[in-house]
Amino acid sequence: MEQIQDTSRPPLEYVKGIPLIKYFAEVVGPLQSLQPRPDDLLIITYPKSGTTWVSEVLDMIYQGGDLEKCQRAPMFIRVPFLEFKGPGCPSGLEVLKDTPAPRLLKTHLPLALIPQALLDQKVKVIYVARNAKDVAVSYYHFYRMVQLNPDPGTWDSFLEKFMAGEVSYGSWYQHVREWWELRHTHPILYLFYEDMKEDPKREIRKILEFLGRSLPEETVDHIVRHTSFKEMKNNRMANHSTVPTEIMDHSISPFMRKGVTGDWKTMFTVAQNERFDADYAEKMAGCSLEFRSEL
Repeated sequence: MEQIQDTSRPPLEYVKGIPLIKYFAEVVGPLQSLQPRPDDLLIITYPKSGTTWVSEVLDMIYQGGDLEKCQRAPMFIRVPFLEFKGPGCPSGLEVLKDTPAPRLLKTHLPLALIPQALLDQKVKVIYVARNAKDVAVSYYHFYRMVQLNPDPGTWDSFLEKFMAGEVSYGSWYQHVREWWELRHTHPILYLFYEDMKEDPKREIRKILEFLGRSLPEETVDHIVRHTSFKEMKNNRMANHSTVPTEIMDHSISPFMRKGVTGDWKTMFTVAQNERFDADYAEKMAGCSLEFRSEL
């Protein structure tokens, strides 16, 4: 326990110019020798963009909508988090060794740090993107409760770091853009968090089509119900409440906090919003990506 406290909130470490949680940075090297399987599916997001949500949807699809099977283990065991490493928990690579095919894999890594074999073998990717303002707010609260992150400081200072790409996983702008461009040459289903909030059934149908799978209508409806924010917030196998407090302190902020679109309005001042919009326009110039920051 003492040792965990000593290693909490270390500064970020840079790998190929990308800032990462210290423990995660240590895994990027070994991760490069990952041997993909032809039926692997890779879930990629920038943090706080609906990763756990789409992971639960996919596990339910893979289990044919069987709730009991989806309760077999916590999310980080069912869907190995490739670069994860933390005190007192099995690493993502360790979990991966015991994961039967077909495997669902999760990562937040930007393109520069993705194992080359995943790209060479054209492993299917489901990417979920969320509007930058809501990501920034959610990430701030996440930073507060995850003890592996540096201290976020004030909301104002964290927002500046987010805009500059000086948070774990680097620039949101670069992340969403590079995976958006890669969809021209790689099998990627690019989804938007806001679309999933608006019509989850429609988006689940897109996923099924991408996977070449089909499920009865009532099973799809069942998945929609089970993967609602309210259901998942109360699901111990999905809400990360089984993660040791030394890593995630839910008393500071729950992992699943609000799950809404437009929460940024509760945090951004008028001045912050104006500054953010100007910076955003500059960084996203020439990109065809369009986000909705409210529904």
